[in-house]
Amino acid sequence: MASGNGSNFEALVIASRNQVVKADISLLIVNNPNCEAIKRAKRLNIPFVFLNHKEFSSRIDYEKEIIKHLKNNQIEGVVMAGWMRIVSNRLIDAYPDRLINIHPSILPSFRGIDAIDQALKAKVKLTGCSVHLVEAEVDSGPILIQAAVPIYQTDNKESLSRRIQTQEHKILPMGVSIAGRIWRRS
Repeated sequence: MASGNGSNFEALVIASRNQVVKADISLLIVNNPNCEAIKRAKRLNIPFVFLNHKEFSSRIDYEKEIIKHLKNNQIEGVVMAGWMRIVSNRLIDAYPDRLINIHPSILPSFRGIDAIDQALKAKVKLTGCSVHLVEAEVDSGPILIQAAVPIYQTDNKESLSRRIQTQEHKILPMGVSIAGRIWRRS
């Protein structure tokens, strides 16, 4: 699931195709009709579905539609890679311990929106990214893997974002692999 650029989605698809991660990326769900992730899905020949959350009367109804598409496509696990919507227990319960998120901070620091801005404003020397399982409280689920990224005095949001994203592309496939091993044991 993606809302924006889709670079993590593409990194995961490439890792899957190169057998770095044992996963079949078979569907992309987007909530933004103009997101770059759609272009990436077309170029990578991955089916996608646009579901406009504004067309649903509630978050629950919206997530029912998401779940319908996931079930119809026999999706076993879900990765939220730049999905800019908070999910409810409806989706979490439909995919218990099979819903993964990537977040641009070393959790539990800088949860929620604008984590990179939060880190810069806090004047910390280190931030990074985390892949974690999704729970009802935002950015609170069990952490699968993290990567640290130093913050330089010359950093601004764009420069720090680029370096964090480079690490996200590396750890997201690893996080999916870790989750897959957990799933196979359960």
